[in-house]
Amino acid sequence: MTTQTPAALFADPAPAQRLARAAAALTANGFTVETLDDVAAARARVKDLIPEGASVFTAASETLRLSGIDEDINKSERYQAIKPRVLTMDRVTGVDDIRRLLASPDVVVGSVAAVTETGSLVVASASGSQLPAYAGGAANAIWIVGAQKVVPDLSTALRRLEDHVLPLENDRAQGVYGRPSAINRLLVLNAEPHPGRGTVLLLREAIGF
Repeated sequence: MTTQTPAALFADPAPAQRLARAAAALTANGFTVETLDDVAAARARVKDLIPEGASVFTAASETLRLSGIDEDINKSERYQAIKPRVLTMDRVTGVDDIRRLLASPDVVVGSVAAVTETGSLVVASASGSQLPAYAGGAANAIWIVGAQKVVPDLSTALRRLEDHVLPLENDRAQGVYGRPSAINRLLVLNAEPHPGRGTVLLLREAIGF
């Protein structure tokens, strides 16, 4: 008997029927869900969803980086991009202003560690910087999710996070920040109580961790 590695379990895109189950469950839980073919479709849709002039916070995400969405937003004059602004602010004297900017943008754009077929989104963070906006601080949230992140249930989502996502994110953090990552904060979004606030762009292809 061959035991599947975490990569084999969690890196391959989920088949169409599992994507459909996740999309239906998320919709039943109050999220707006659009199933798209690929990254190009997601990039175009994100542009349509964000109003011109909106303040936009892009959470740290390999999905956003690899797709080009992070650059589309933060190098565009179409929006009030928060991340470039924050990077110019003093981390000591401006700490309260930074916290407020990250917590309550018009739109937060990011991804998640897992989506369950029961309709939950699972997010982990070392710093927690994106979690207030995800949880309700942002007026609107957009999550771009690769098909490999769809899992049957919450227990599998946590296993995906610990066995697959964390080692990859740890390597990334070591290279970018010179320090390891950790699951210091965990957010599970089981439903969206405000209709139209949370949009999940569920891709049929894999991208990100």
